[in-house]
Amino acid sequence: MISKAIGTVTEVRQTRAGVQELVVQSGDEIRLALNHINLTGVADVGDAVVLNTTATELDLGSGGYDFVIHNLTRPLEPTPMDGHIVRLRYTPMQHTVLAVEEPASPHHEVMQNAASLDGMPVVCCGLHSQIAPVAAALHHYTGGRCRVVYVMTDSASLALGVSRLVPTLSEAGLIHGVVTVGQAYGGDLEAVNVYSGLLAARHVMGADVAIVSQGVGNTGTATTFGFSGIDQGIALNAVASLGGIPVACLRISFADPRPRHYRVSHHTLTVLSKVALIRCHVPVPELAPPRLWEVLGQLEEHGIAAKHLIRVLDGSAALEVLRKHHIHVTTMGRTVLEDREYFLAAAAAGAHAAELAVMPETVKQVG
Repeated sequence: MISKAIGTVTEVRQTRAGVQELVVQSGDEIRLALNHINLTGVADVGDAVVLNTTATELDLGSGGYDFVIHNLTRPLEPTPMDGHIVRLRYTPMQHTVLAVEEPASPHHEVMQNAASLDGMPVVCCGLHSQIAPVAAALHHYTGGRCRVVYVMTDSASLALGVSRLVPTLSEAGLIHGVVTVGQAYGGDLEAVNVYSGLLAARHVMGADVAIVSQGVGNTGTATTFGFSGIDQGIALNAVASLGGIPVACLRISFADPRPRHYRVSHHTLTVLSKVALIRCHVPVPELAPPRLWEVLGQLEEHGIAAKHLIRVLDGSAALEVLRKHHIHVTTMGRTVLEDREYFLAAAAAGAHAAELAVMPETVKQVG
């Protein structure tokens, strides 16, 4: 089902990474909308636009935004086609990108020969918001000497431009490039899948560490396998198969009112017990008892402690990095002050990956 509305643009609030934030008058309602410039062109005040209102009518986590489907005021203008790889395939919004692997790419030869991550640590996250404390920890614990590339998968938002977080992290110098993979688009590089995306991060963008995560808009169904963050496990397997070091970011909360996400989320437990087929590094944040014991007990109960390399460490300095750079990140609307353990868990993953990047042979043996 697609719900639609027609309205008139009354304000262009912001433009970032190919996306405009608009205020639209639709009947008696004032609506917020996102306009993807590469799909529907530039919108201006006074333009009549058709909106997809599905997310707001279902009260989904889109931040209260509708999406522009068509601009009725602007004439259709031909746009240059980049490359031969189609994103949003077989939909009305399909469009081409120049993939890093294809023959027309200046990096084609590099990608032809790329076969290994050469022991590069890769932090695989379950939620988009985790990339901020991971990146902050990598910056802090390597003294800013670590080149970090974000690989965005296609299990949530497909357009990178929807993320406010990524431009903020880039401007702060905490991430140094983005590869969008699969059907996702908008990165500095486009790759056909997560395997070639990881190789591009390493061999084209020169990453010392990569962070893999879905974009904005996690999907969950309160079932064991029905959640979009399950691609965390797929990414962990890909990292190992390419000769990288897979680091799993735990999703921990002592503030989430839902029992299935309290302490270690059932999403993380599924990924590490059922989906990840290889031995991963699993950093655990240094929490005050009894919370640390509760987390370690869950990992033991689900067979994760026996299957993976568990390490307890403190990455809390990363939270000060976020504060210093005025990076305000939330999880399910909760701030660092309201859900500190969530952010400490991601920071611990980044801190561990930083040590792997600096002295891999020492930390690699930790179990």
